[in-house]
Amino acid sequence: MVPSKTQEAGSTARKDSRRKVAAAEPPTLLELYRQMLLIRRLEEKAGQMYGMGLIGGFCHLYIGQEAVVVGMQAAILPEDSVITSYRDHGHMLACGMDPKGVLAELCGRRGGYSKGKGGSMHMFSREKNFYGGHGIVGAQVPLGTGIAFAHRYRGNGAVCLTYFGDGAVNQGQVYESFNMAALWKLPVIYVIENNKYGMGTAIERASARTDFYQRGMGHGIPGQQVDGMDVLAVKAAGEKAVAAARAGKGPVILEMITYRYRGHSMSDPAKYRTREEVQKVRSEQDPIDRLAHLLVEDGHAGEDELKDIDRRIKAQVTEAAEFAQNSPEPDTAELFTDILVRA
Repeated sequence: MVPSKTQEAGSTARKDSRRKVAAAEPPTLLELYRQMLLIRRLEEKAGQMYGMGLIGGFCHLYIGQEAVVVGMQAAILPEDSVITSYRDHGHMLACGMDPKGVLAELCGRRGGYSKGKGGSMHMFSREKNFYGGHGIVGAQVPLGTGIAFAHRYRGNGAVCLTYFGDGAVNQGQVYESFNMAALWKLPVIYVIENNKYGMGTAIERASARTDFYQRGMGHGIPGQQVDGMDVLAVKAAGEKAVAAARAGKGPVILEMITYRYRGHSMSDPAKYRTREEVQKVRSEQDPIDRLAHLLVEDGHAGEDELKDIDRRIKAQVTEAAEFAQNSPEPDTAELFTDILVRA
């Protein structure tokens, strides 16, 4: 995705981001750009494949929110853990999971991360410390808190990033988790991906207060609101929060103000918002365009280099889609495997 020469919107935000560039070497910036673009292109491909009937069931795309997970992943170490909700494809890729395995799982094929039995919402990778993908709204929050408890119990110095959306912030188990995490000073970062709509309901219609970063105040949990469309702002906030949690200071809440361009899921026509609203965000705040402008304007990369990155990523996604379609379907005997673990 190459920035338009006529696009000038968002210049103030880009200037703010440029101040953070000095702390990041150009190869790091290009890697952040590459990761966001990989997520965008794979999600676009997933949308196409869903429309062709190659992907069934539920499918929640992450298009527009790429800066959140890429910025946060840049702030942690490989031994740290990640858990999220059903809008999870971007998190998988940011954790380093193979696009082939992700698309194969979306297609219900044997080469997928859950052997074709989990689909869009239920992929895991113990190797990458990615613990899902969860279909029940808010259910991953107590699980992520439990993972953080395990890190503290084992004394391994790791933290757990626990993602959930604005639609989950009013769930009771979220506050039970906050209480335990604060009581035991667990190394957990609660990342609220506030994309303005819980399914089709605007946050103002569902929450008495929409400053979600303050939801932990009653438990003494510090919070911060972050521009979730600026990968460098996310990375900076993530590094600060992770350092505090890793130092034994307990949980932190980061509210990422972001936006999804597509509907809640592939079955959602998104008629609850105007086309003009979506286009305004895309033209003024798109996270990939914003970083591309910084790279070009500050001389870290040329337009031809960014176009080459895009070509290589499109080829990678095409290869992953071919792998997914050629991977065999699970054997019927797989219905009876992976359903019980003897401890």
